[in-house]
Amino acid sequence: MFTPRRRPLLSAALAMALVAGPLMAPVARADDAAPLSPAQQDAVRALVRETLVKNPEIIMEALQELKKQQVAQQEASQKGMMASKQQALYGDERDLSVGNLKGDVTLVEFMDYQCGYCKAVYQDLQDVVKADGNTRLVYKEYPILGPGSVLAAQAALASKKQGKYEEFHDVLMRYRGRMDEETVMRLAKSIDLDTDRLKTDMKSAEVTGQLQATMDLGRALGVDGTPGFVIGDKLVPGAISSEELKDLIDKKRAEG
Repeated sequence: MFTPRRRPLLSAALAMALVAGPLMAPVARADDAAPLSPAQQDAVRALVRETLVKNPEIIMEALQELKKQQVAQQEASQKGMMASKQQALYGDERDLSVGNLKGDVTLVEFMDYQCGYCKAVYQDLQDVVKADGNTRLVYKEYPILGPGSVLAAQAALASKKQGKYEEFHDVLMRYRGRMDEETVMRLAKSIDLDTDRLKTDMKSAEVTGQLQATMDLGRALGVDGTPGFVIGDKLVPGAISSEELKDLIDKKRAEG
């Protein structure tokens, strides 16, 4: 989830506004026909200041309440976006899907071939899905860590033309190190991919279009890092343990 940074001064001002509203209301209601005079306004400001100085915890309480409201609004907005992107998330046949393709639960991972955290959870993810037996895992190429990431993602998608997408994906995920053209082509040759054809297919409109569609989807959903997991209408950012993965799957299955 994108979480914009809040400026302390602005937050403090908002807090004072929240506090000042209730304090000023009784004065205004005393004579609705007459606005506060400058002297009365100064008196109210002084009262607000005195209240905040004597009770500084009010500011923290107001800020905490404001944060709760903002989080609730962000979560509601994200759930609405998730609901509108179900087909793109779970029904894009161009994506690499493994596990039980007819499973009752689908887990989506936005991943990057240069992401150490993606690689750290890779085997655990495979093991959990295999052991569960009724979960489909969808990988979405989300190359956000530089040119090497883009290059590797293009090559992975292009390998579909030679029927080796899943195999090449596995090789790229298990490689430890930075990605560049020499490395990607060497890994491609290790599984007998035709690298000349691969280089041509990497530039195709099909590959470019799929990558762009996934990037647009990830940004719309607030995926600002990898790995990013989506299950149902829930976005789970960052690497998670096997137990957390199992718990997510079990909860989604219980929800139906």
